[in-house]
Amino acid sequence: MILVSILIVFFAFALDLIFGDPKNKFHPTAWVGTVVARLVPFAKNQNQTREKIGGMLVTVFVSALVAALLVSYDYAVKNASGVILTVITVLVGSLLLKTTIAIRGLEKHGNLVMEALSRNNLEEARSRLSMLVKRNTKDLDRNHVISATLESISENVVDGITGPLFYFGLFGLPGAFVYRTINTIDSMVGYKTALFRNVGWFGANCDKVLNYLPARITGLVMILAAVLVRADWKNSLIIMRRDGKNTESPNAGYPMAAMAGALGTRFEKIDHYSLGNGTVAPDESHFRQAVLLMKVTGIMFCVLVTAPMIIILSYLGWWIHV
Repeated sequence: MILVSILIVFFAFALDLIFGDPKNKFHPTAWVGTVVARLVPFAKNQNQTREKIGGMLVTVFVSALVAALLVSYDYAVKNASGVILTVITVLVGSLLLKTTIAIRGLEKHGNLVMEALSRNNLEEARSRLSMLVKRNTKDLDRNHVISATLESISENVVDGITGPLFYFGLFGLPGAFVYRTINTIDSMVGYKTALFRNVGWFGANCDKVLNYLPARITGLVMILAAVLVRADWKNSLIIMRRDGKNTESPNAGYPMAAMAGALGTRFEKIDHYSLGNGTVAPDESHFRQAVLLMKVTGIMFCVLVTAPMIIILSYLGWWIHV
């Protein structure tokens, strides 16, 4: 079953590269978002402690529900035998894992921003960027719009590619889906605002814990990927070590700093952080190189991290999922 699991990883990756995401109504993440949106109002409370507990219960319940469904699937197919059943297991597993990966989605949304800028439509670019980032985009100039786009791509390499692959390597499909569930909860209610500060507290902290290792491993893999794409890998290493801790998030800075160094540019969020020594005037070439670096990082993560994890943990008797 080791080979089946490894095939699922690479087929899922290939499916996302070729086809991208299905429409929202067919996407498991959208279903999770719907469940969370319906439960959050029940967690709201005038008492901060009770509201935090309510948010905790929402996070635990939704994550447990997702885990139960995927564990049930794993149990149903773990004893599959015969060529036909094995092929079906690989196909279904690949389709499921693919829904936790968002390579084409990141590229697509980034392209929309860059296309608007190519037509000198800064307002449209700001609007499209607001779909990618949490910050206020209405006053950003052209350079900071591109910077924010590149920052989003580099940060979401973890959320949308390497994070799910890391937890698939540890716990199979249940691991990948629970990771994406926590990530979705954080993106929905993990904001530090009066409305969600307490409800999203537990989900946001779970996301920080889950991303601790994937973010740092991804930064290292990105440096290796920079070697293959002939980017500045030495500068990538220097900037990641120097600036990786400069962001408010304890994790996001590592892949962002690694990419800023590799591209020879500077990522800047006004009044928050500056990563890298390069120009603060990135352009279309930086975007194309960032997309290439994202894809190569994902491929190398599969080869250097996920597949070895599956093999090693399988031989240790830990990795029992399909």
